Amino acid sequence: MLRIGVFSKLSRISIRMLRHYDEIGLLVPQTIDNFTSYRYYGKDQLPTAARITSLKAMGFSLSTIGEILKCYDNPLALANFLTIKQEEVAAEAEEVRHRLLLLDTAIKRLRKDDTAMNYNVTIKTMPERYVASVRKVIPSYNQEGMLWGIMMSETASMGLQIAENSNSLAMFHDDGYKESDVDVEVQITVKGTYTNTENVVFKTVPAMEIASSTYKGSYEQMPAVNHKVATWLEDNGYEFNDMMFLIYHVSPNQTQNPDEYVTEVCYAIKKK
Repeated sequence: MLRIGVFSKLSRISIRMLRHYDEIGLLVPQTIDNFTSYRYYGKDQLPTAARITSLKAMGFSLSTIGEILKCYDNPLALANFLTIKQEEVAAEAEEVRHRLLLLDTAIKRLRKDDTAMNYNVTIKTMPERYVASVRKVIPSYNQEGMLWGIMMSETASMGLQIAENSNSLAMFHDDGYKESDVDVEVQITVKGTYTNTENVVFKTVPAMEIASSTYKGSYEQMPAVNHKVATWLEDNGYEFNDMMFLIYHVSPNQTQNPDEYVTEVCYAIKKK
């Protein structure tokens, strides 16, 4: 039998934490002396202590570790716990990556001169277009790629002819910004005529007057662009006419560097 101090050294778990594990029933001493209240552990408990330490390092809570220890000899059940945690950690890592990108973008903006953020606004008429379109409600804006995937897979064998000066764009049909279940449509301007597929619709889109602002860099600049356009329209006697969409001149499909994205933010408008 090993006294708690010796077990602490061998397991590399502090005495304070071993007492806590005992209190919550996670790692209970094999025996406690009735007279001295000393805790004694068996050497066969060292592997369990190592498992607890390992699972903590993976990010599992103590309550979940207790559940895992009950099925540690069941490889399938253990693999299920680990897979779920792996997915959670991957999602957390993506969130951290996104935060780092925000910080990096903000720092780069601050280091540029003031003119770097002066977005230009242009009023123009977007001509009538014949497009291939996929419109669906998707879980979130950052999953727009699934719509492009549908577009590419269902038209792969059709020999689509892309129109000159073709625009690849995404339209947002909800009345306002939504946290989830967003109504998004992607379009590619094509020439010729084609038969609709299960999810791809070919249609003619009428001409519309738009205000647009083109910028280079990550999509985190969008709020600043929106503010600039809203101010410009107010100052020049225009107002928004519901529709908002993005034209991707350089997209994540062409580069993995957000600093190289070129995006045209477009708004249907009308005179006040």
